[in-house]
Formats: sequence, structure tokens, C-alpha cells
Amino acid sequence: MTTTKSALVRFGLSVLAVAALVSAPVAAAPAKPTKDAALIAAVSRASRPAQDVARDGARHPLESLTFWGVKPGQTVVEILPGTGYWTEILAPYAKATGGRYIVGLADISSPTVSEAARKGRADFLAKYADAKLFGTVEPTNYGATSGPFAPAGTVDLFLTTRNIHNLIWSPGRLDKTFNDAFAALKPGGILAIEEHRSDPRPMAPEARDGYVSEVYVIDAAKKAGFVLDGRSDINANSKDTKDHPFGVWTLPPTRRSAPGGQPANPAFDRLKYDAIGESDRMTLRFRKPR
Repeated sequence: MTTTKSALVRFGLSVLAVAALVSAPVAAAPAKPTKDAALIAAVSRASRPAQDVARDGARHPLESLTFWGVKPGQTVVEILPGTGYWTEILAPYAKATGGRYIVGLADISSPTVSEAARKGRADFLAKYADAKLFGTVEPTNYGATSGPFAPAGTVDLFLTTRNIHNLIWSPGRLDKTFNDAFAALKPGGILAIEEHRSDPRPMAPEARDGYVSEVYVIDAAKKAGFVLDGRSDINANSKDTKDHPFGVWTLPPTRRSAPGGQPANPAFDRLKYDAIGESDRMTLRFRKPR
């Protein structure tokens, strides 16, 4: 066993899991720019929020979407879209190419959904209500007991970015999400993932610092029936030491300077963490077998 494999096994990973990671295909960022004019136009749209455009150097939207295989006319589901970084690209793209963009938001069918979650969902949909620009942003319920994302076998690509750690914190949520994604996807459909990467150090218990190991994600996706189709270092950051005082949230864009829930500490020295930039991230592509 190589030194790398031995180290991973010492971290508690199974020999089979280590083999899956080490032998997984690795795809570099696309060598040539995509020829998809509509995708280029969606990413370069002048009216995209300035704060989103400022992050493109760290998030590589065109390269990432090309790696994941986004194509004209597809039905795309994204869950937990945050402030809408990908919505700003994928919704106009779907409109321009005759596709569909479905977004998983707070499950308003659940009797336990909070008023804050209801309001967040309503605010998000109001933000993207301009049909001339965004087409129809279709909401679907997403939660611990929510139903299907879409009718079985109708989705081309299912996207979740920087969310896996959150799903791990809720028992059973990651398995349910991947199982539901598998059911919604067409045979040959893609599960697209971007997540903060703990490797080469061990993953913290329950990924409480926000960093997840690639093997953990690969194992969970394979458990749901997916096949690993590609790995990329498009969103890698070798400067990320992954030992920050407030986890991954110490880094931009969150820039936390105190424990979660506490007021910001104006005396906290941010220079080191701002110089690192956004986190080191895995970019993975899984396929539902045909």
C-alpha cells in the first residue's frame, strides 16, 4: 500500500473506500473554453450582482458548469441555493435554452417549518420573479420529510454546492437527499457536487468545521446507486490550511471573527485568512447508471 493510502487508512477509512478515492478518475478544468454561447452569456451577463461576479475567480462558474455537463434545454434541480449565486446563472440559461430550473427550498408542507424559513422561501422566489430575465424559477419542497423533487426520471442534472456538511448535521438527511436525487434523475443523469474538502487531514466528527472528506461524499453517493464519473481540482486552493479558529467560516465570504452566534470581534486579525481566499473544494460528478 502506498504512503498516501496508508495515511488515509490510519484516518479510519476502509481499504475499499480508500481504493475508490485513489483510483477515481480525475478530470482537469476544461482545456478549451466551452462553445455554449448561451452559458457564456449567462455567466457574463452584465446585470449579475457585483458581489457574485467578484467571487467568480474563486468559484469558476463557467469551468464548473462545463465540467458538470450542463447543456441547453436541460432540467436542472438545485437545492439550498443560499443567496442565489447559481440561480443568477442557471435560471437565465434555462430560459434562453428552453430548459427548466427547479430549486429546492424550505418544505412548506411540513407542520414544523418555521416562519423564518417560510419567509426566506417567499423572499427568494420574489427575488427571482422577473420572468423576462429568469424565466420560471420553479420551487420544490426540500426538507427532512419532503416528497420527490420532481417526477421520477425527469431531471438531467441535480446540483448541490457547499451543502454536504449541513446535510451531515441532520441525521439521515444526506442519504435521503441522494436517494431522492437518484429517483428524480434520468438514467445517465448527473449529480453535481462542490464541497469544502478536508483532505488530506481527517474529517472532523460530523464535519463540524465545515470540511468533508472526498471519500465520505463518494461513499454516500455510491450508497444511493451513483457511479463516480469525474473529479476535478477546478476549485482547489492549496493555500487553505484548514485549521482556522472558526472553521471554514473564518475564510471569505463569511469571514467569521467569533464563535457562531456571537458578535463579530473587531480586534480579530483577518489578514491571514483573507489572504487565503475561499476554501479548498472538491468538485465531483456522479452519474446515474443507464
